[in-house]
Order: sequence, then C-alpha cells, then structure tokens
Amino acid sequence: MFSKILIANRGEIALRIIRACRELGIRTVAVFSEADRNSLHVRFADEAICIGQAQSSSSYLSIPAIISAAEITDVDAIHPGYGFLAENSHFAEICESCQITFIGPTPENIRLMGDKMVARTNMQKAGLPIIPGTTSAIKNKEEAIKTARKIGYPVIIKAAAGGGGKGMRICHNDISLISNLMIAQQEAEANFGNSNVYIEKYIEKPRHIEIQILADKFGHIVHLGERDCSIQRRHQKLLEESPSPAVDQKLRKRLGEAAIKAAKTVNYVSTGTIEFLLDSTHNFYFMEMNTRIQVEHPVTEMVTGIDLIKEQIKIAAGEKIHFNQDDIKINGCAIECRINAEDFENNFMPCPGKIESLILPGGPGLRLDTHIYSGYEISPHYDSLVAKIIAHGANRQETIKIMQRGLTEFNIAPIKTTIAFHQKLLSHPAFLKGDISTHFVQEMLEEKKVKEE
Repeated sequence: MFSKILIANRGEIALRIIRACRELGIRTVAVFSEADRNSLHVRFADEAICIGQAQSSSSYLSIPAIISAAEITDVDAIHPGYGFLAENSHFAEICESCQITFIGPTPENIRLMGDKMVARTNMQKAGLPIIPGTTSAIKNKEEAIKTARKIGYPVIIKAAAGGGGKGMRICHNDISLISNLMIAQQEAEANFGNSNVYIEKYIEKPRHIEIQILADKFGHIVHLGERDCSIQRRHQKLLEESPSPAVDQKLRKRLGEAAIKAAKTVNYVSTGTIEFLLDSTHNFYFMEMNTRIQVEHPVTEMVTGIDLIKEQIKIAAGEKIHFNQDDIKINGCAIECRINAEDFENNFMPCPGKIESLILPGGPGLRLDTHIYSGYEISPHYDSLVAKIIAHGANRQETIKIMQRGLTEFNIAPIKTTIAFHQKLLSHPAFLKGDISTHFVQEMLEEKKVKEE
C-alpha cells in the first residue's frame, strides 16, 4: 500500500479522497491555488503546497507544477479526482515516467476510451450496440450534411474528446447543422484542445443510464449496478439515483454484462463508468466511457456498501478485488442532489461570493459531501458545485422523503443555490412516478414559465 498520496484536485472530491486515505492509513498532500488557500482540503491534508494562481491553467491544470509538488513532497502516487487532469493520458504517462503511480487507468486505457470516436469503433467491434453515426471526425459541412441525411434528423454534434456537454449541439435540419458545426468545433478546441467532432443520431427523450465497474490488474471485473442520470440540464447532471426506476433485474444483468465486456475489450484497470442511452422500448446503446471516479459515485456506495475511492486506491496499489459479482447486492435506493452556487430563477447564473450563514442537514439516511463552511468564499474561477447531498432509504419513496427533509434543513446564505430547484423537482408528479428522461428538466422549466405567464 502507498505511504503518501498527492491529491491533484480541490473542493469536495479532494476532501473525499483525504478521508479515504486517512482510513487506509495513508498520508496526504493537498495542492492548492492562491484562491484556495483557505479551503478545507488544505487544512485537513497532512501537507499542503501552493501550485500557482487562481486560474486553472496556472494551477490545477499545470502538469509541471503538480509533478514538482509531488517530487518535493516525495509521494508514491497521485490521485486526480475528477475533472482537471483525471482523463489526461499525457499526465498519466508523465506520472509513470517519474515513477509515481497514477491512481486511475493506464494511459492507453484513457486514450482508447477518452476519444469518443475511437471508443465507439472499439465498442462496435466488441459487439455492443452503438448509436448510429460516424466513427471518424467530420471534415466539412458537405460531409456533415451527407451524414445527417443518411442517418436522419434530428442529429447531435459531439466533441470527440468531450464531456460535460461542451462541444455538443442538437440539429433538426441542414441549416441548424451548418450553423452549429463551426460553433461545436470552436467550443471543443477551447475546452479540450481538440476541434474534432462527430455526428450521431439524436434519440428523443432517452434515459441516461450508467454502469459503475471495478477492474483490477488481474483481469477481475465486477459491476456495481446502474445509476440513472437523466435529470440534467444542457447535458450537465443535476440529480442521480440508484437503482434506476426504469431498470429491472433482467435489464440490469444485460447492462452489467455489456459494461464488463466493454472493459475487457480494452483491458481496463481501475474504477470506470460505462454510459448508455436507454430508449422508451428498453433498447440501450453505448454512449461513452468515463475513465475516472464520477461526481455521482456516492449513490452507488450507499446502495452497495462499497467504498469506491478506497477500492480505486487498492487497485492502483496492486491489490485484488476481494469480492465477486454474486457478492454485490443492491440495498434500497439512493439519490444525490448536486447543490450548485447558481440562481436557477435567473437561468442558472453562477453566484460566487462569501457564505455568511450556513446550516447543514443531518439525521438518519443523509450523507453530505461538501467543502464549504461559514465564511468560505466561493470562487468564480471554478465549477459552481458546492455540495452533494445524498439520501438513502429502503425504497425510492422513502428516499425522496429523506431528501426532501434534508433540502428543507439546508441553508446557504446569502448565496443563491439550486436547493430550491431540487425542492421543486422532488415534488413534481412525473418525477415522483419515475417518469423522466434527459428532457425532463427542460420540460419542467417550460411548465414553470407558462404558469408564471
């Protein structure tokens, strides 16, 4: 096992990793930007080192700064968390060359599954169902139009190296396709340093279902059931739950087997998530793989009782997964609400600023992953996520009730947050019935707008 790990991230995920390391008896090193000098991950780590200015490019995305910090503090390994450098194969290679373990998959795994077009091709060869579309980059508008007409509108343009909804545009005709192609390419270049985009058939009102896997260095792979991530806005997830109200045991088995097959195809090692779209007739299609721990991993931890961060660290240290597929049981239901510093009444505008008053929720069935405290300054330089509240109950109805209670107790002032949005969401009749899709939030907000008019 490692003796010291550097955490190349910030916020709640950095704290989450520190806690797992402490329970494993591993010392931790926090890195921080000048804007994060007073953050909790800096306070709770065994050591901390400043790596640059507030801008991510000068700190959390600076490979030389992070490697220098790792060498100065003499760590065995680096945990990248999620975002930033977590899916950067070049960073993983540099860690390897410096004889520092990268806690995650191999650089080759990241390359194979990080490029969405390459991943689609590999999964198609492996026999997984994929959404109709291209497996190579669109070169020009003529090729885009030809492709779109062949597979039929609507289509969606996607960044080959993308994620988080960046470089994605839905198109319903030739005109919107041409106007959105260049925008998507420019956005992909700005966010990922890669302007390549491809085109897929756009599936109307699907569910976004993902399967969590664990794979060790000895070829042992298990899945830990599914998460339903359909509640999203502009391709950014807002609420996740496990299990999905749309997935029965038979479908769960098929999805799990497909996810394991996908991982075996690329000799995958570490935690990972295989993402699918599920249509109204329960046909599912491979969408992409996330080669890192996910923001929404706590819901899987709650229903399986398995600590994914600890397992990820153990796998990186060369340990075997100590349980088999038959040992994994889904216990009850868990829901996670992402609390962002955003004003949902004003088109989800980010609301950075100082927290002057803070009341945290608690009680049976609630978990809170957060890095905020009274007096904490929410920076405009980073993602607006300030907390994840996770409820766990015997069934979906009970879990919703626990979450509703938790949201009522949670107060962050004077910062505007998405707490009120989640309260409205969890009381919506369609959500209560589990009748949701990736369009649900958009439809809910349109309903609200009509009522106000």
